[in-house]
Amino acid sequence: MSQVLSSTGIKPGFLVSTDWLAAHLDAPELRLFDCSATMVVDPVVKQRVQPERAAFEAGHIPGAQFIDIDAQLSDHDHQFHLMLPPAEAFKDAVEALGISDDSLVVIYSTGSIWWATRIWWMLRIYGFTNVHVLDGGLARWLAQGRAVEQGRAASAPKGNFTVASPRPFVAARADVEQVVEQGGPTRLINALRPPQYSGEELPRKGRPGHIPGSINVPAASLLDTESGRFLADDELRKRFAAAGVDEKTPVIAYCGGGISASLVVFALMKVGHPDVRLYDASLGEWGSAPDLPMQVDV
Repeated sequence: MSQVLSSTGIKPGFLVSTDWLAAHLDAPELRLFDCSATMVVDPVVKQRVQPERAAFEAGHIPGAQFIDIDAQLSDHDHQFHLMLPPAEAFKDAVEALGISDDSLVVIYSTGSIWWATRIWWMLRIYGFTNVHVLDGGLARWLAQGRAVEQGRAASAPKGNFTVASPRPFVAARADVEQVVEQGGPTRLINALRPPQYSGEELPRKGRPGHIPGSINVPAASLLDTESGRFLADDELRKRFAAAGVDEKTPVIAYCGGGISASLVVFALMKVGHPDVRLYDASLGEWGSAPDLPMQVDV
């Protein structure tokens, strides 16, 4: 939907501020979600997503529901972890969360905001645009002394969600192979921290380093270090321009498992970039395939 919602005065887009959210917590169409999670090193599977449900129950923004992104919004039949669910499974999942076509969705997380941008990206793929990320997340809400509530959230009534044909925001292994082998205008952006990108830091699984030819734009570098809020659009453009990416450069972003790269996708789309995709399987697939090249810079 593209119209301004009468009760909230906001157009579908990208971010909402804590001030806006505080003023609209009672909006009937608002669906507010905490999707906080932590990536845990596990001695058996080496990588496990820990939903921060206990932290949610200890204190969350009033009216928020909790999303377990691994359990509720991932394809459990896929060989790789945390993959985008197919359309019908996604429809069932978001309807169970109470999301309908006329909902206004706001998502936040504690710690890493890319859990929220990941869900934003998934909803966008299936045609739902009235979804926003809370700028600064719960940390900013708490820093401003705003109220929280404790305990489990009440169950939401089932939503009525229409799944649109998937938008072209997803890249597959073949797309990335084509860029590596043939070059061309598309830039591969690695969203991991510099030691992970270079190969200095060993990954939890797979091989160290990055996909050859890719550039490093760490997801966290697109946020203000003090407030956790997104940098202003002009500053975001400067960061991408410094990495050789302008509005005419097609982009495929990737990371370890398609989570932090969603923040890069979000930021690029926020400044109006027309051609950006996320390599969903990311290094979970590429780094585990011995026939695919990896580059180490140490």
